Amino acid sequence: MKVQDILSSLKQRKYKPIYLLHGEESHYIDEICGVIENTVLNHAQKGFDQTILYGKDVDFSTIISAAKRYPMMSDYQVILVKEAQGLKWKGEEDVEMLRKYVENPTPTTILVFAYKYSKFDKRTKLYKSIEKAGVAFESAKLYDNKVAPWIVEEFQGQGRRIHPQAAALMAEYLGTDLSKVANEVQKLLLNVGAEREISVQDIEQNIGISKDFNVFELNNALGKRDALKAIQIVDYFAANPKSNPVVLVMGTLYGYFSKVLKYHYLPDKSSAAKELGVNPFFVKDYELAARNFNKLKLFQVMTILKDYDLKFKGLDAGPNTSDGDLLREMIFKILN
Repeated sequence: MKVQDILSSLKQRKYKPIYLLHGEESHYIDEICGVIENTVLNHAQKGFDQTILYGKDVDFSTIISAAKRYPMMSDYQVILVKEAQGLKWKGEEDVEMLRKYVENPTPTTILVFAYKYSKFDKRTKLYKSIEKAGVAFESAKLYDNKVAPWIVEEFQGQGRRIHPQAAALMAEYLGTDLSKVANEVQKLLLNVGAEREISVQDIEQNIGISKDFNVFELNNALGKRDALKAIQIVDYFAANPKSNPVVLVMGTLYGYFSKVLKYHYLPDKSSAAKELGVNPFFVKDYELAARNFNKLKLFQVMTILKDYDLKFKGLDAGPNTSDGDLLREMIFKILN
Protein backbone atom coordinates (compact mmCIF):
# COMPACT_ATOMS: atom_id res chain seq x y z
CA MET A 1 0.00 0.00 0.00
CA LYS A 2 1.03 3.60 -0.56
CA VAL A 3 1.39 5.86 2.44
CA GLN A 4 -1.47 8.08 1.22
CA ASP A 5 -3.81 5.06 1.08
CA ILE A 6 -2.87 4.00 4.61
CA LEU A 7 -3.36 7.50 6.02
CA SER A 8 -6.68 7.85 4.17
CA SER A 9 -7.96 4.56 5.63
CA LEU A 10 -6.91 5.61 9.14
CA LYS A 11 -8.67 8.95 8.72
CA GLN A 12 -11.83 7.02 7.78
CA ARG A 13 -11.30 4.81 10.86
CA LYS A 14 -10.88 1.72 8.71
CA TYR A 15 -8.32 -0.26 10.68
CA LYS A 16 -6.36 -3.45 10.10
CA PRO A 17 -5.49 -5.83 12.95
CA ILE A 18 -1.74 -5.63 12.25
CA TYR A 19 0.65 -3.11 10.70
CA LEU A 20 4.27 -3.86 9.84
CA LEU A 21 5.97 -0.57 9.01
CA HIS A 22 9.55 -1.16 7.92
CA GLY A 23 12.28 0.39 5.81
CA GLU A 24 15.34 2.63 5.78
CA GLU A 25 13.39 5.92 5.76
CA SER A 26 11.85 6.59 9.17
CA HIS A 27 9.67 9.60 8.25
CA TYR A 28 6.61 7.74 6.99
CA ILE A 29 6.90 5.08 9.70
CA ASP A 30 6.79 7.83 12.33
CA GLU A 31 3.92 9.58 10.54
CA ILE A 32 1.71 6.47 10.35
CA CYS A 33 2.55 5.50 13.93
CA GLY A 34 1.75 9.02 15.08
CA VAL A 35 -1.66 8.98 13.41
CA ILE A 36 -2.56 5.62 15.00
CA GLU A 37 -1.25 6.69 18.41
CA ASN A 38 -3.05 10.02 18.41
CA THR A 39 -6.36 9.38 16.66
CA VAL A 40 -7.68 5.86 17.30
CA LEU A 41 -8.36 6.45 21.01
CA ASN A 42 -9.20 9.60 22.89
CA HIS A 43 -7.21 10.74 25.90
CA ALA A 44 -9.37 8.95 28.46
CA GLN A 45 -9.37 5.66 26.53
CA LYS A 46 -5.59 5.61 26.10
CA GLY A 47 -5.01 4.98 29.79
CA PHE A 48 -6.88 1.67 29.53
CA ASP A 49 -6.53 0.53 25.93
CA GLN A 50 -3.23 1.82 24.54
CA THR A 51 0.11 0.11 25.21
CA ILE A 52 3.48 1.32 24.00
CA LEU A 53 6.32 -1.21 24.00
CA TYR A 54 9.93 -0.96 22.84
CA GLY A 55 11.63 -3.72 20.88
CA LYS A 56 14.78 -3.98 22.99
CA ASP A 57 12.76 -4.25 26.22
CA VAL A 58 10.07 -6.79 25.29
CA ASP A 59 9.75 -10.38 24.07
CA PHE A 60 7.24 -11.94 21.71
CA SER A 61 5.26 -13.79 24.35
CA THR A 62 4.55 -10.44 26.08
CA ILE A 63 3.47 -8.86 22.78
CA ILE A 64 1.17 -11.75 21.84
CA SER A 65 -0.36 -11.95 25.33
CA ALA A 66 -1.13 -8.23 25.19
CA ALA A 67 -2.56 -8.53 21.68
CA LYS A 68 -4.96 -11.27 22.73
CA ARG A 69 -6.59 -9.09 25.39
CA TYR A 70 -9.83 -7.26 24.68
CA PRO A 71 -10.36 -3.51 25.08
CA MET A 72 -11.86 -2.19 28.31
CA MET A 73 -13.17 1.28 27.46
CA SER A 74 -13.38 1.44 23.66
CA ASP A 75 -13.95 -0.54 20.49
CA TYR A 76 -10.22 -1.12 19.99
CA GLN A 77 -7.03 -1.56 21.93
CA VAL A 78 -3.82 -0.22 20.35
CA ILE A 79 -0.42 -1.85 20.86
CA LEU A 80 2.54 0.03 19.42
CA VAL A 81 5.86 -1.80 19.30
CA LYS A 82 8.32 1.02 18.68
CA GLU A 83 11.92 0.38 17.62
CA ALA A 84 10.80 -3.12 16.63
CA GLN A 85 14.11 -3.66 14.83
CA GLY A 86 15.52 -4.17 18.33
CA LEU A 87 13.37 -7.25 19.00
CA LYS A 88 15.42 -10.31 19.93
CA TRP A 89 14.19 -13.32 17.98
CA LYS A 90 14.63 -16.69 19.70
CA GLY A 91 14.56 -18.49 16.40
CA GLU A 92 11.69 -20.31 14.71
CA GLU A 93 9.74 -20.47 17.97
CA ASP A 94 9.10 -16.70 17.99
CA VAL A 95 8.43 -16.63 14.24
CA GLU A 96 5.77 -19.32 14.57
CA MET A 97 4.22 -17.67 17.64
CA LEU A 98 3.77 -14.39 15.76
CA ARG A 99 2.66 -16.06 12.52
CA LYS A 100 -0.06 -18.05 14.32
CA TYR A 101 -1.35 -14.85 15.89
CA VAL A 102 -1.29 -13.01 12.55
CA GLU A 103 -3.30 -15.78 10.91
CA ASN A 104 -5.94 -15.50 13.64
CA PRO A 105 -5.65 -11.99 15.12
CA THR A 106 -7.87 -10.48 17.78
CA PRO A 107 -10.28 -8.33 15.73
CA THR A 108 -10.42 -5.58 18.36
CA THR A 109 -6.63 -5.20 18.58
CA ILE A 110 -4.52 -2.90 16.39
CA LEU A 111 -0.97 -4.23 16.62
CA VAL A 112 1.73 -2.01 15.10
CA PHE A 113 5.39 -2.87 14.56
CA ALA A 114 7.59 0.17 13.81
CA TYR A 115 10.60 -1.59 12.29
CA LYS A 116 12.85 1.35 11.43
CA TYR A 117 16.13 1.78 9.52
CA SER A 118 16.08 -1.71 8.04
CA LYS A 119 13.98 -3.92 5.79
CA PHE A 120 11.94 -6.90 6.91
CA ASP A 121 12.57 -10.02 4.84
CA LYS A 122 9.70 -10.11 2.32
CA ARG A 123 10.43 -13.70 1.33
CA THR A 124 9.31 -15.18 4.66
CA LYS A 125 5.97 -16.83 5.40
CA LEU A 126 5.55 -14.39 8.28
CA TYR A 127 5.78 -11.37 5.99
CA LYS A 128 3.32 -12.87 3.52
CA SER A 129 0.92 -13.64 6.38
CA ILE A 130 1.11 -10.03 7.59
CA GLU A 131 0.49 -8.78 4.04
CA LYS A 132 -2.61 -10.96 3.83
CA ALA A 133 -4.04 -10.12 7.25
CA GLY A 134 -3.07 -6.48 7.57
CA VAL A 135 -0.67 -3.87 6.20
CA ALA A 136 2.99 -4.42 5.33
CA PHE A 137 4.45 -1.08 4.28
CA GLU A 138 8.06 -0.46 3.26
CA SER A 139 9.26 3.10 3.70
CA ALA A 140 12.06 3.23 1.13
CA LYS A 141 14.84 5.79 1.27
CA LEU A 142 14.49 8.54 -1.32
CA TYR A 143 17.18 8.95 -3.98
CA ASP A 144 18.92 12.35 -4.09
CA ASN A 145 17.20 13.39 -7.32
CA LYS A 146 13.75 12.66 -5.85
CA VAL A 147 14.03 14.97 -2.83
CA ALA A 148 13.28 18.25 -4.65
CA PRO A 149 10.12 16.82 -6.33
CA TRP A 150 9.08 15.46 -2.92
CA ILE A 151 9.43 18.95 -1.43
CA VAL A 152 7.33 20.44 -4.25
CA GLU A 153 4.63 17.79 -3.67
CA GLU A 154 4.60 18.45 0.08
CA PHE A 155 3.88 22.13 -0.52
CA GLN A 156 1.29 21.34 -3.19
CA GLY A 157 -0.45 19.03 -0.73
CA GLN A 158 -0.83 22.02 1.57
CA GLY A 159 -2.16 24.20 -1.24
CA ARG A 160 1.14 26.12 -1.42
CA ARG A 161 3.79 26.78 -4.08
CA ILE A 162 7.60 26.77 -3.93
CA HIS A 163 9.94 27.97 -6.66
CA PRO A 164 11.86 25.07 -8.28
CA GLN A 165 15.19 26.70 -7.43
CA ALA A 166 14.18 27.03 -3.78
CA ALA A 167 13.15 23.36 -3.67
CA ALA A 168 16.43 22.34 -5.32
CA LEU A 169 18.43 24.39 -2.82
CA MET A 170 16.63 22.74 0.11
CA ALA A 171 17.24 19.31 -1.38
CA GLU A 172 20.96 19.94 -1.94
CA TYR A 173 21.55 21.07 1.64
CA LEU A 174 19.14 18.94 3.66
CA GLY A 175 19.82 15.63 1.92
CA THR A 176 17.56 12.56 1.94
CA ASP A 177 16.52 12.53 5.61
CA LEU A 178 12.81 13.19 5.07
CA SER A 179 12.12 13.85 8.75
CA LYS A 180 14.63 16.71 8.65
CA VAL A 181 13.26 17.99 5.34
CA ALA A 182 9.66 17.76 6.59
CA ASN A 183 10.53 19.85 9.66
CA GLU A 184 11.93 22.60 7.44
CA VAL A 185 8.87 22.42 5.18
CA GLN A 186 6.65 22.97 8.23
CA LYS A 187 8.83 25.90 9.31
CA LEU A 188 8.36 27.54 5.92
CA LEU A 189 4.61 26.89 5.91
CA LEU A 190 4.33 28.68 9.25
CA ASN A 191 6.64 31.60 8.51
CA VAL A 192 5.89 32.47 4.87
CA GLY A 193 2.60 34.07 3.93
CA ALA A 194 0.14 31.72 2.25
CA GLU A 195 -0.59 34.20 -0.53
CA ARG A 196 2.77 33.87 -2.31
CA GLU A 197 5.25 31.37 -3.70
CA ILE A 198 8.11 30.36 -1.41
CA SER A 199 11.34 31.79 -2.82
CA VAL A 200 15.08 31.30 -2.48
CA GLN A 201 15.12 34.36 -0.23
CA ASP A 202 12.68 32.60 2.11
CA ILE A 203 15.06 29.62 2.28
CA GLU A 204 17.89 31.93 3.29
CA GLN A 205 15.85 33.72 5.95
CA ASN A 206 14.17 30.68 7.51
CA ILE A 207 16.63 27.81 7.03
CA GLY A 208 19.91 29.72 7.07
CA ILE A 209 21.22 28.70 3.65
CA SER A 210 22.86 31.59 1.80
CA LYS A 211 21.03 32.35 -1.44
CA ASP A 212 24.23 33.64 -3.08
CA PHE A 213 26.92 31.36 -1.68
CA ASN A 214 25.82 27.74 -1.84
CA VAL A 215 26.63 24.60 -3.82
CA PHE A 216 23.70 25.27 -6.15
CA GLU A 217 25.14 28.68 -7.12
CA LEU A 218 28.61 27.12 -7.42
CA ASN A 219 27.23 24.70 -10.00
CA ASN A 220 25.69 27.61 -11.89
CA ALA A 221 28.90 29.63 -11.81
CA LEU A 222 30.95 26.70 -13.08
CA GLY A 223 28.38 25.88 -15.77
CA LYS A 224 28.65 29.48 -17.01
CA ARG A 225 32.45 29.42 -16.59
CA ASP A 226 32.09 32.45 -14.31
CA ALA A 227 35.47 32.18 -12.58
CA LEU A 228 35.05 35.27 -10.39
CA LYS A 229 31.73 34.11 -8.95
CA ALA A 230 33.00 30.54 -8.46
CA ILE A 231 36.06 31.75 -6.50
CA GLN A 232 33.90 34.08 -4.39
CA ILE A 233 31.68 31.13 -3.45
CA VAL A 234 34.64 28.88 -2.67
CA ASP A 235 36.16 31.62 -0.50
CA TYR A 236 32.86 31.78 1.39
CA PHE A 237 32.93 27.98 1.82
CA ALA A 238 36.49 28.17 3.16
CA ALA A 239 35.43 30.79 5.72
CA ASN A 240 32.32 28.80 6.74
CA PRO A 241 33.38 25.13 6.65
CA LYS A 242 30.71 23.89 9.08
CA SER A 243 27.91 25.27 6.93
CA ASN A 244 29.52 24.01 3.72
CA PRO A 245 31.25 20.68 4.41
CA VAL A 246 33.60 19.46 1.72
CA VAL A 247 31.80 16.11 1.47
CA LEU A 248 28.59 17.95 0.48
CA VAL A 249 30.39 20.16 -2.03
CA MET A 250 32.19 17.24 -3.68
CA GLY A 251 29.08 15.07 -3.86
CA THR A 252 27.08 17.88 -5.43
CA LEU A 253 29.77 18.74 -7.97
CA TYR A 254 30.12 15.10 -8.99
CA GLY A 255 26.34 14.79 -9.43
CA TYR A 256 26.17 18.03 -11.41
CA PHE A 257 28.95 17.24 -13.87
CA SER A 258 27.67 13.67 -14.26
CA LYS A 259 24.35 15.11 -15.44
CA VAL A 260 26.10 17.54 -17.81
CA LEU A 261 28.02 14.61 -19.33
CA LYS A 262 24.82 12.57 -19.59
CA TYR A 263 23.15 15.51 -21.36
CA HIS A 264 25.78 15.27 -24.13
CA TYR A 265 24.81 11.67 -24.81
CA LEU A 266 21.02 12.13 -24.83
CA PRO A 267 19.71 11.17 -28.27
CA ASP A 268 16.55 13.22 -27.68
CA LYS A 269 17.27 16.46 -25.81
CA SER A 270 13.52 17.17 -25.49
CA SER A 271 13.32 14.48 -22.79
CA ALA A 272 16.28 15.91 -20.84
CA ALA A 273 14.32 16.77 -17.70
CA LYS A 274 13.05 13.21 -17.32
CA GLU A 275 16.37 11.57 -18.25
CA LEU A 276 18.41 13.78 -15.92
CA GLY A 277 15.87 13.62 -13.10
CA VAL A 278 15.58 17.42 -12.80
CA ASN A 279 12.81 19.99 -12.95
CA PRO A 280 12.29 21.28 -16.53
CA PHE A 281 13.13 24.73 -15.14
CA PHE A 282 16.80 23.69 -14.91
CA VAL A 283 17.28 22.08 -18.31
CA LYS A 284 18.53 25.35 -19.81
CA ASP A 285 21.33 25.42 -17.21
CA TYR A 286 22.53 21.96 -18.25
CA GLU A 287 22.29 22.94 -21.90
CA LEU A 288 24.51 25.99 -21.25
CA ALA A 289 27.00 23.93 -19.23
CA ALA A 290 27.18 21.33 -22.01
CA ARG A 291 28.10 24.11 -24.48
CA ASN A 292 30.84 25.34 -22.13
CA PHE A 293 32.20 21.87 -21.31
CA ASN A 294 32.67 19.42 -24.16
CA LYS A 295 32.86 15.67 -23.57
CA LEU A 296 36.65 15.58 -23.39
CA LYS A 297 36.76 18.39 -20.82
CA LEU A 298 34.04 16.70 -18.76
CA PHE A 299 36.06 13.49 -18.59
CA GLN A 300 38.97 15.62 -17.37
CA VAL A 301 36.69 17.26 -14.78
CA MET A 302 35.58 13.87 -13.45
CA THR A 303 39.25 12.89 -13.07
CA ILE A 304 39.97 16.17 -11.25
CA LEU A 305 37.09 15.56 -8.85
CA LYS A 306 38.31 12.03 -8.17
CA ASP A 307 41.88 13.23 -7.53
CA TYR A 308 40.79 15.99 -5.15
CA ASP A 309 38.38 13.73 -3.32
CA LEU A 310 41.45 11.65 -2.38
CA LYS A 311 43.35 14.80 -1.38
CA PHE A 312 40.51 15.92 0.90
CA LYS A 313 40.80 12.51 2.53
CA GLY A 314 44.49 13.13 3.21
CA LEU A 315 46.14 11.35 0.28
CA ASP A 316 48.78 13.24 -1.71
CA ALA A 317 47.91 16.57 -0.09
CA GLY A 318 50.57 18.80 1.43
CA PRO A 319 50.82 18.73 5.24
CA ASN A 320 49.88 22.40 5.61
CA THR A 321 47.28 22.53 2.83
CA SER A 322 43.82 23.57 4.01
CA ASP A 323 40.51 22.41 2.54
CA GLY A 324 39.95 25.96 1.33
CA ASP A 325 43.25 25.92 -0.56
CA LEU A 326 42.38 22.57 -2.14
CA LEU A 327 38.93 23.84 -3.17
CA ARG A 328 40.40 26.92 -4.86
CA GLU A 329 43.00 24.81 -6.62
CA MET A 330 40.38 22.30 -7.80
CA ILE A 331 38.04 25.01 -9.12
CA PHE A 332 40.95 26.63 -10.99
CA LYS A 333 41.73 23.31 -12.72
CA ILE A 334 38.08 22.70 -13.60
CA LEU A 335 37.80 26.11 -15.25
CA ASN A 336 41.13 25.89 -17.13
